[in-house]
Amino acid sequence: MLRIEYVYWACGLLLLAAGAFELRDRRYAQAAFWTILAVCFFGGDAVSAADKAGNALPAQATGIAVIVLAAIAGTGLLLRRPADDGDAPLRRASAQRLGNRLFLPALAIPIVTLILVLLTPYAHVGDFALIDARQSTLVALGTACVIAAGAAMLLTRASVATAFGESTRLLDSLSWAALLPMLLATLGAVFAATGVGEAVAHLVSAAIPTQSRDACVFAYGIGMALFTIIMGNAFAAFPVMTAGIGLPLLVGQHGAHAAVVGSLGMLCGYCGTLLTPMAANFNVVPAALLELRDPNGVIRAQWPTAVLLLATNLVLLDWLAFR
Repeated sequence: MLRIEYVYWACGLLLLAAGAFELRDRRYAQAAFWTILAVCFFGGDAVSAADKAGNALPAQATGIAVIVLAAIAGTGLLLRRPADDGDAPLRRASAQRLGNRLFLPALAIPIVTLILVLLTPYAHVGDFALIDARQSTLVALGTACVIAAGAAMLLTRASVATAFGESTRLLDSLSWAALLPMLLATLGAVFAATGVGEAVAHLVSAAIPTQSRDACVFAYGIGMALFTIIMGNAFAAFPVMTAGIGLPLLVGQHGAHAAVVGSLGMLCGYCGTLLTPMAANFNVVPAALLELRDPNGVIRAQWPTAVLLLATNLVLLDWLAFR
C-alpha cells in the first residue's frame, strides 16, 4: 500500500542528499540544516508511535531539532551558493533541443495526482488497498512528484545524481524559506487548538449580521484572504477561519455544502498569498533570485490578478455552496 510515510521518507532522502552535497562542498551550516530536517522526516513514525504510547521524548527531540534549525537560520550562515554560469551554454543547448517538452514533467504532477485520487476507491486487489484512502491526496501528490522526477530524467537524459544536485541547488536558493509553508500550516493548527477560531467567531458575530448569508460569505472569503496576508500561508488561515466562520455560520446556520466552502475558502486564501511579503517563498525569494530592484516587484505585478480572483471566488462561493 502507498502510504503517507513513504512520501515523508522520499522527502527525507532528498534532504539527506542535499546535506551530503553541501557537506562535500564544505558548506557546513547548510549541511547541518538539511540533515537535521531530513532526520525529522525520517523519524516521524517514531514520534507518532511514542506519542500514542505516552512517551514524550521523541516529540521533545523534534522540538529541540526545530529550535536548532531556527538558530542555524538566525546566524545568517545559510548564504546562497555563488552564481556559476559555467554550464550555461549546455543548459541553453538542452533547452533549445527539448523546447516546450520541458514543461511535460511539471504538467505531469497535477495530472497524475488527479488520476490517482480518482482511482483510489478502485485501486485495490481483493481487500488490499493499493493507496491509503485516509491520505489519498497527499500520497497521490508525492507519487506524482516521484513519477515527474523520473520523467524529467528520461527527457533530459540526466542521472539520479544530477537530479539530486539540481534539487540541492534549488533548496540552496530558497534556503530556510522552503520551510515556511510547513511552519505556518503548523501555526494555523496551533491557533485552532488554542481557540482562536472561537474568538474569531465571537468577533464576526458582533460585527456582521450573521442571519445574512451573503454577509457570512463575504466575511469568510475576505477573512481567509486577510488572515493569509497576515500569516503568509492559506493553510495557516484555513483551520482558524473555517472553525470560526465556515463551519458554524455557513455550514451549520445557513446549510452550505462543506466541500464547496472548504475548497473555495482555500482559493480565497491563495489570493491573499499573492498579496503579502509574509509568503516569502512565493513573493520575496523569487524577487531575490531574479535580482529585481523592487523587492515587492512580484506582488506589484500580481495584485490585480489576486483581487479579480478573490472577487470571482466570492461570487462562486455564494452561488455554488447553497445549490
